[in-house]
Amino acid sequence: MADGKMSLTAHLEDLRKRIIISLSFVLVAFVITFNYSEEILSLLLFPLRNSLDFSITKMYVRFVPVDKLHATKLVFLAPTEAFWMNMKVSLVAALIAALPAIFHQLWRFISPGLHEKEKKYVLPFVFSATGLFLIGASFCFIIVLPFALGFLLNYKIGDFLMPMLSVGQYVDFCLKFVLAFGAIFELPIVLIFLTKIGIVTPEALKRNRRMAIVLAFVAGALLTPTPDAFNQTLMAVPIILLYEVGIQLSVFFAREKTDGNG
Repeated sequence: MADGKMSLTAHLEDLRKRIIISLSFVLVAFVITFNYSEEILSLLLFPLRNSLDFSITKMYVRFVPVDKLHATKLVFLAPTEAFWMNMKVSLVAALIAALPAIFHQLWRFISPGLHEKEKKYVLPFVFSATGLFLIGASFCFIIVLPFALGFLLNYKIGDFLMPMLSVGQYVDFCLKFVLAFGAIFELPIVLIFLTKIGIVTPEALKRNRRMAIVLAFVAGALLTPTPDAFNQTLMAVPIILLYEVGIQLSVFFAREKTDGNG
């Protein structure tokens, strides 16, 4: 500790402290969101009750009310299922609400390894990380899920099948993809971090563009809930754009790091 470096024990203790503080923010947010769990659950039905209608030639985008369950309601198959779904949506809502505090604690954890001039980026980091997650989650919730549910709940059902979803299956389905898309949209932040610690370089990122495009479509195939190419492209294109943004930001931070060392 004499040379200003933290020991492994000190790092672990600091990590423990940051996790406890983050969980405290989530707990406080959960107390609030649980009181609005019914409203949150009702909001989660948006992809089920609406479809996205757009026309490239006529230049319009709009949501059309469409009941994809054909006027049936979500059901619960166990006495405790509805209760736990209210708990789950409240917890996820609390986690999202606490993201600025969580990212701030993450910054506090990594900041001892940064130069003084780099520590000024705390607010840009918190706002950009939170904003990217929210954009990704909203993109999934507003665009991808309505398309996916429209496809899955009407695919070859004929006159013999009628969709009847349990609230647990539906909530798990939606939250899994919303959180996955939110995490994927953090790609520029991840690339900047990997550049700062020297694992990758902007030149390496540029050389691997083609591989990144292939992986973006693979991720699109894995993350999107439908097998059609359209929904896979909806996921792949943002990943490719985020990769390009990450490259440009990595160039900036790599140059700044070189200037700082100079």
